[in-house]
Amino acid sequence: MDRIRIVGGKPLIGTIPISGAKNAALPLMIASLLTDDTLTLENVPYLDDVDQLIRILGNHGVDYSVTGKRRGQDENYARNIHFTARNIVDTTAPYELVSKMRASFWVVGPLLARTGRARVSLPGGCAIGTRPVDLFIDGLHHLGAEIEVDGGYVNAKAEGGLKGGRYVFPKVSVGATHVLMMAATLTKGTTELENAAREPEVVNLAECLIAMGAKISGHGTSTIIIEGVDQLSGARHAVVADRIETGTYAMAVAMTGGDVLLAGAKADLLQAALEKIRESGADVIEEAGGIRVRKNGAEINPVDVTTEVFPGFPTDLQAQFMGLMTRSTGTSRIVETIFENRFMHVQELARLGAHISLSGQSAVVEGVPVLRGAPVMATDLRASSALIIAGLAAEGTTEVNRVYHLDRGFERLEAKLAGCGAEIERVAD
Repeated sequence: MDRIRIVGGKPLIGTIPISGAKNAALPLMIASLLTDDTLTLENVPYLDDVDQLIRILGNHGVDYSVTGKRRGQDENYARNIHFTARNIVDTTAPYELVSKMRASFWVVGPLLARTGRARVSLPGGCAIGTRPVDLFIDGLHHLGAEIEVDGGYVNAKAEGGLKGGRYVFPKVSVGATHVLMMAATLTKGTTELENAAREPEVVNLAECLIAMGAKISGHGTSTIIIEGVDQLSGARHAVVADRIETGTYAMAVAMTGGDVLLAGAKADLLQAALEKIRESGADVIEEAGGIRVRKNGAEINPVDVTTEVFPGFPTDLQAQFMGLMTRSTGTSRIVETIFENRFMHVQELARLGAHISLSGQSAVVEGVPVLRGAPVMATDLRASSALIIAGLAAEGTTEVNRVYHLDRGFERLEAKLAGCGAEIERVAD
């Protein structure tokens, strides 16, 4: 099993290209199930989760092809993929596929909308909380689906087709918003989703569906209106820049010092996180080509953070920000409000010398002057990047094990950091 070895203490200087967002690419790929025409997605990142979802879609009968390399294009970053679901040959998403990635459960909406039935295994994914599928089931029920859960599978049918309806999410859910919005595009009548997620990835999906012929308004607000249509067509659409990758590398620069242009990054996708990085003492400057982050090696200020749904501070950057705060000059408090089990990185950061105490959903971080390298174990995707950030600033060598978590959500992380001067390499056992 691969691991990443880091010798800390090197400032980051250069340019890091920001990839397409995993959290946007996955629902866009699933949207291909809604039409028998070809959906072409641009800027799709090279990630294990993308490859796993390709296998899942293939099980349903979706064909795909990848556009060849073009002049001046780095073959290691991004790609254009064409998806064609001309014939849905299987409406079952089996356990052995769905258990490896939670987002694959989202096929339940498009399958049900297009074929009138779906049998989808209950999902797997990172162990950062229970993340139940109750909202998915309840929402689809409001659109006329008959659903039962049996033997670890969600069995859904809508023999006369789904029907428009009004659904108020009891709590904001990005995944459930994705699923219900996709399902509602092919319903009879109008669907109103209230307390819907406002995340950029939801907006990116809505824009793609509109390009395919869907009638959607209100995306980016808490109320989304979808007027059902008889069918959708193919389209060409680009995956939005990854705001979580942007924030992660920005925090790495704030931690180590240096001057890095995050090429292609969009500041409006993560203003709350960028403001916290500024408060920590780094310069964050919006430029025509992206976002520049500079830090002159001065002390890191302690900053309190509470995770919130968009446009608040993202839960997917909480672990990385905690890594940054381990070297602050005082005490910071981090409150996690989205997932109930997202502090598993704490004990691994402690192995590097961090001082962190936990109380329920709050973590108090007492900054230390020095972190020291040690072997650590990644517990999930975002925790992995927190350990990378800490390792970049630690004295000596840090080895991060279980880096397959990183490969699920970060495109060539070690190559991007090495290109800016980090002493980092992937080591195969």
